[in-house]
Amino acid sequence: MSFAAPAAILARAMYGQATPPAYRIHTPRLVLRCWDPRDAPLLKEAIDASLEHLLPWMPWAREEPQSVDMKVELLRQFRGRFDLDKDWVYGLFTRDEQAVVGGAGLHPVSSATPSTRRHERGVREIGYWVASAFAGQGFATEAASALVRVGFELDRAERIEIHCELDNVRSAAVARKLGFHEDGVLRDRLQRGDGELAPKQIFSMFASEYAESPCSRARCAAFDALGRTSLELPDEQRRGSGFR
Repeated sequence: MSFAAPAAILARAMYGQATPPAYRIHTPRLVLRCWDPRDAPLLKEAIDASLEHLLPWMPWAREEPQSVDMKVELLRQFRGRFDLDKDWVYGLFTRDEQAVVGGAGLHPVSSATPSTRRHERGVREIGYWVASAFAGQGFATEAASALVRVGFELDRAERIEIHCELDNVRSAAVARKLGFHEDGVLRDRLQRGDGELAPKQIFSMFASEYAESPCSRARCAAFDALGRTSLELPDEQRRGSGFR
């Protein structure tokens, strides 16, 4: 895929036709792919070993540990919503796919008013978590940058956001590193791992800003449900590269 100018990317994002979702994404150190129920044992192993690390930030961690059978049902739900284009939740795996590094998603964003809650067209939110064994090694940044490329270049998003708790310094650092703009802080909008409400910090990037961001040069390749390449390395990186 050629490197597009900002105006071209904006026009394509607003009026272009979105392509089928990326079922599989390769980065230098990761495989991001749609979850499969057969991943349940690896997911349980990663979460069980990371509970102390996840509990302060992830409300779902309060429901852990869960059985493998419960994980199978969860991954069936993830897969079903993925296939129906309702929510794209990815597993993060080592390149040999022998271990779960974490999870990430390219989620629809809903309006802020519960009484009129609806999905905002053309807006996506990127979320991510990393298992404790892989924390502090840049995997969240690597995965999120790939999802930004997928969001703008394949899904034709108009805006992508990252939300995190105000005290979650590591998560906020990922957003800043990727070139997201800090929009502000909303009071008591995010549920903490302990169930209490906390301030939500919101970062955003518009399609018109994407080409100048580090994400546009992210080393990743994406593949559709049939394994066909739908997103390649930027031209200047693809020359002479054996990366796939």
